[in-house]
Amino acid sequence: MNMQVSNNKAFHLIIAGLITLLSSCQKDFYVYQIDDQTILPVNSQKIKPKSVAQYISILYTNFFQKAISPNSMLSAQKAIESIGDKQVAFDILLSKYMNDPNVILPTKEEMLNNPEAFIRATYKRFLVREPTEAELNWMLNYIKSRPNVTPEHFYFAFGTCNEHFHY
Repeated sequence: MNMQVSNNKAFHLIIAGLITLLSSCQKDFYVYQIDDQTILPVNSQKIKPKSVAQYISILYTNFFQKAISPNSMLSAQKAIESIGDKQVAFDILLSKYMNDPNVILPTKEEMLNNPEAFIRATYKRFLVREPTEAELNWMLNYIKSRPNVTPEHFYFAFGTCNEHFHY
């Protein structure tokens, strides 16, 4: 009889242990209601390439702060069409504009005295938008870490960047 009571007790202990074990090992499942978001780069809305005439006109206006004359436009278009590699042609045109004595560029002192205003103005002028915080910080660090950088470097980079070729 002791054996039967002992087996019965052991059986109840095993059953109680299994119930405890099975009821305590349940994982909590949480379901969060999160809407899908499409995250795109800043310039992702600019997908339509500018025509040669649009690029020349906008570039000229950015450098001289006035509209390009019809004769100058025709001359620039012919020059670009005569060169096989359009990117090289655009680089040459941009260099020509930058070397013109009538070009309107900020001075290096203006850039160094207020680099944030210079960066914001350059983004607005060439890319028609505000810089992101990451872009702004990167450009500020770039200006501070390179004493020989000039506004001409930035204008050339912005004038030839991929985002400037699209609207």
